[in-house]
Amino acid sequence: MIKNYLKIAWRNLLKNKAHTFINVTGLSVGMAVAILIGLWIWDELSYDKYFQNYPRLVQVMQHQTFNGERGTQSSIPLPLGPKLRSDYTGPNKDFKYVVNSTWTQGHIIAYKEKKLNRDGNYMQPEGTEMLSLKMLKGTRDGLKDPSSILLSAKLAKALFDDADPMGQTVKIDNKTLVKVTGVFEDFPHNTSFNDMTLILPWDLYLSTNPWTKRNMAEWGNNSWQIFAQLNPNANIDQVSAHIKDLKLNALTAVNDKLSLSFKPALFVHPMTKWHLYSEFKEGVIVGGNIEFVWMFGIIGTFVLLLACINFMNLSTARSEKRAKEVGIRKTLGSLREQLITQFFSESLLVSVFAFVFSIILVQLALPWFNQVADKQMTILWTSPAFWIIGLVFSALTGIIAGSYPAFYLSSFQPVKVLKGTFRAGRLASLPRKILVVLQFTVSATLIIGTIVVFIQVQHTKNRPVGYSRAGMIQVYHQTSDIHNHFEAVKYDLVKSGAITSMAESSSPITEIWSDQDGFSWEGMPPGLQPDMNVVGVTSDFGKTVSWRIKSGRDFSKAFVSDSSGLVINEAAVKFMGLKDPIGKPIKWNGGNYRIIGVVNDMVMQSPYEPIRPTVFWQLKYEGSLTNVRLNPRMSTTDALKKVEDVFKQYDPGSPFNYKFTDTEYAQKFADEERTGKLAGAFTFLAIFISCMGLFGMASFMAEQRIKEIGVRKVLGASVFGLWKLMSKEFVILVFISLLIATPVAYYFMSGWLLRYKYHADLSWWIFGLTALGAMAITLLTVSYQSIKAALANPVKSLRSE
Repeated sequence: MIKNYLKIAWRNLLKNKAHTFINVTGLSVGMAVAILIGLWIWDELSYDKYFQNYPRLVQVMQHQTFNGERGTQSSIPLPLGPKLRSDYTGPNKDFKYVVNSTWTQGHIIAYKEKKLNRDGNYMQPEGTEMLSLKMLKGTRDGLKDPSSILLSAKLAKALFDDADPMGQTVKIDNKTLVKVTGVFEDFPHNTSFNDMTLILPWDLYLSTNPWTKRNMAEWGNNSWQIFAQLNPNANIDQVSAHIKDLKLNALTAVNDKLSLSFKPALFVHPMTKWHLYSEFKEGVIVGGNIEFVWMFGIIGTFVLLLACINFMNLSTARSEKRAKEVGIRKTLGSLREQLITQFFSESLLVSVFAFVFSIILVQLALPWFNQVADKQMTILWTSPAFWIIGLVFSALTGIIAGSYPAFYLSSFQPVKVLKGTFRAGRLASLPRKILVVLQFTVSATLIIGTIVVFIQVQHTKNRPVGYSRAGMIQVYHQTSDIHNHFEAVKYDLVKSGAITSMAESSSPITEIWSDQDGFSWEGMPPGLQPDMNVVGVTSDFGKTVSWRIKSGRDFSKAFVSDSSGLVINEAAVKFMGLKDPIGKPIKWNGGNYRIIGVVNDMVMQSPYEPIRPTVFWQLKYEGSLTNVRLNPRMSTTDALKKVEDVFKQYDPGSPFNYKFTDTEYAQKFADEERTGKLAGAFTFLAIFISCMGLFGMASFMAEQRIKEIGVRKVLGASVFGLWKLMSKEFVILVFISLLIATPVAYYFMSGWLLRYKYHADLSWWIFGLTALGAMAITLLTVSYQSIKAALANPVKSLRSE
């Protein structure tokens, strides 16, 4: 029986090739989108699950209040680690391991003549057990030797090729010799530690940075990270309650009134929420990447639904053609249940074909999708779960797509059908019209959403940044050699014509690495807890970045007093309430300073957020990087070559690594641009699926009305009149879709824009453009069939009458 069902289904599919092609293509595209999004969601939901202790790993974080706002940060004071280890770690306590760690940052690692720049952390020995490193060589105890290093498999291969790395001596940052005591498996891309390619002992960090000794008693200096593993019986909320006031109590003990005013509260943030729930507002989790999971999940569901709607519409549209088939089958004894099974077998066969084609489409699209989504996903060919889910998924798709046609067609009464008195009825097409409206409502909503995302990104990109990004590079310091020979390096480069200026700074122009408190000034409101961004710079910084002086003057070597001078931005002037800031004295951490200049606000952090008050001061020690303004009169390639030669002359032990400032700034838009590109691609596919459905519907409508069109032509109807007659119904349906989609899209996209404090407005032209585009697409899609039917010879359509 089943074999017979499948054979008949196969014959029907071959008999109606155009109908089959539209259904299979539409379903396969819809399924491909759903599979791609499903793989992406799986990758997001499985983030960090590579680690064996995933459910019990946490990061110690803190809430603090600055300028009346409750903020959340992962930077932690150094003495907290020993306190947690001594009082809260061990059997029957909260923690199994507490691990101090530096931030993941670049290190020069050298072996013989080979020098590489790779990211890594200093970490306490227990970190290897906490992260359950999969050791390929050596053991997890490798970090117990304070002169050791653990390498990732990729870094070991890059350094030693096929030689055995165990026991080899390498130099770190041109100053420290360490021995390779282990090689661990590379962390997957979907982990929080995917950039960490080397791990160094924490004791080595303390011994090579003697300044950290004084930080061991400073509870107000938040510059490190703490990761921990909870004991199996520990509850996250209870652990957070236990450690909440540890820092507060320590600050009270040393009477640090300033740090106490920030009301610090410690808590543990579980690894299960690091990636998907990472956004805090006023000390409360308000979201994160989980919003994108929901958004793309909904888009995938709707795109697949559009493909299913196509199947339903085209199947029911052919109902009159199959009415006699149903009547004859019922007359010969077929039960309704058998007919339902027959129609379901056809839809399931189409669904299986579509699933096979969708796998091919996914395989072809994955390289592009991975590049745009910043993923490293593959089809899970060897996973039984993937194939089981895939087959169940295709079966459900077939059942959903074939449900309405199966129950609708099987309900025909054989007497009316065979007597020729069966008519579909005025309301028979109503479900199809509703489905078409639903299709274009979804498509129009996606179009509006994609346009809004694009406009928001462009609006923010066009925001004045307050400095010149073009032709500027940032060279991060790996050693002190460039700093120690700064004037000589600058002289050689200017003389060569490669640059026009250069300056050091404590943070790059596209980021802020430090914010500090301890400011006071005349007229400061009582009780205010000022916290402002601080950037240390050398005297030529303003010239190098081309900032704009609004009042006062820039730093200058001609003024020795500039060592106690400050340049502040407009946001700082407004925050401090200064009407005439030039010359005003400011106290900062016990030191006396004076404002010498005010610069226009510069976008140094998120371009979507208001600019924070920022203070620039003259560096009295080495900066973190050198900002270099290339000479526009020389080609970038030639200028970079000259800069590299001079840098290597004075710092031969470090590879020349630089970053273009405009590229770094562009990275700030990566998430939104990624969202826009993916949403745009899925929107295009949704429109494509909807148009295929319209094309199929138009072709069947033209076929059904061929005699009516013939009569109208005989009676003098024009081609334009017939085209208008055939297209009018679809235009009305699309217009209704736009009436529904507009308020829906407005509601959701206005809410999305409100996530950004600096955002574009929802203008009327966005909805007007979407309406024009939807109408144009509709007319282009249905016009082929309409004009074809209007141009047909009426003699052929009426000769049987």
